[in-house]
Amino acid sequence: MDKLIELASTLVSGAVIAVLVAWLTNRSRNRQEQQAEIGALRVQADAMTVAVMELQGAAVANRLLWEGPAERGRTFLLTLLAFAGGAARARIAGGTDAQSGLVGFGRAAELLSRERVASKQIVAAVREPLTRAGTAAAPLMRCSDPAVVTATEQLLTALAAVEDTARLGTALETFGRAINAATAPQQSWWTRRRDSRPG
Repeated sequence: MDKLIELASTLVSGAVIAVLVAWLTNRSRNRQEQQAEIGALRVQADAMTVAVMELQGAAVANRLLWEGPAERGRTFLLTLLAFAGGAARARIAGGTDAQSGLVGFGRAAELLSRERVASKQIVAAVREPLTRAGTAAAPLMRCSDPAVVTATEQLLTALAAVEDTARLGTALETFGRAINAATAPQQSWWTRRRDSRPG
């Protein structure tokens, strides 16, 4: 009978140990998976932030290079000079007033055409950061945290009007807060219980 009791206690303690080992293994695996998901989310958020910053930089460069009043004034002045130079060259070559005017208009049109091609190239440079932002947003839109999905949607909406820097800044700030909340280490049950007790 003693051997039977000893065998039963050995079996019970073995079962308890097996259950405990299985629980600890599952818990450890779950934590590793959670840490991997958090790491991936941080990488995706960093990629999104970098793409947004690149897009902002490209938009600012475009605005400075092509859209400012000084730049428009420069283009107007260069157009007038091209017109006058072409007209003068045609006049010197013995052309009539009408021919001189036509040559001047041709030179002005040629200059404006080159300016337009250059401005289109700058605008096309915005396409690459915009594509990177969309690519970075795709995995974030599938995130299990609804706050991250909502913040990503708001950020993509704000990117549509990249000139509105206040709106884009607010959306980027909201996105950062959502990512920080989603990647913050979760407290254990014991810590939450201890912190919730009064006093």
